Amino acid sequence: MYAEPREVLHFSEDPTITRFRPHVATTAQQPDAYVWAVDAARSPDYWFPRQCPRAMAWVTDDSTAADAERLLGPGARRVHLIEYVWLPVIQRATLWAYRFAAEEFRAFGQDRHAMVSDHEVTPLGPPEPVGDLLAAHERAGIELRVTSNLWPWWDAVARSTLGFSGIRLRNAAPRRA
Repeated sequence: MYAEPREVLHFSEDPTITRFRPHVATTAQQPDAYVWAVDAARSPDYWFPRQCPRAMAWVTDDSTAADAERLLGPGARRVHLIEYVWLPVIQRATLWAYRFAAEEFRAFGQDRHAMVSDHEVTPLGPPEPVGDLLAAHERAGIELRVTSNLWPWWDAVARSTLGFSGIRLRNAAPRRA
């Protein structure tokens, strides 16, 4: 499930939202109220239940072959890592994608893939089911890996030349001593 040209997406487990109002999330690192969406490139970051912690890494133009081989593996271009406890949650989840006109949003942050609106917005139509989240990863050529603890891989990725993102990491298992 990707955004079409001139569209952005918002993913939710709630299929009943008709209007999106700006708000400050409880985990926000900025004080302004926004409606959040994402472009096509970063849509796969959100093919998870909202609270699921995930660590993600991908090859960029600045990535070294050594980092890609060591952290992603032979032939892999993008990897998402979750913990075992979340696998059944992902398998049971029903996720919905809301489409919005991109002109209602502006890029936010350094990576320019997060999109925000500071005013109320209405989806272009009813939400669409994303479907099987594991199959979505497979179709996109993204390796979805399962581990007991995200932190060792996350720490290595964060020190590498790969592109990376972590979402809901506060919900991950504690770091091991």
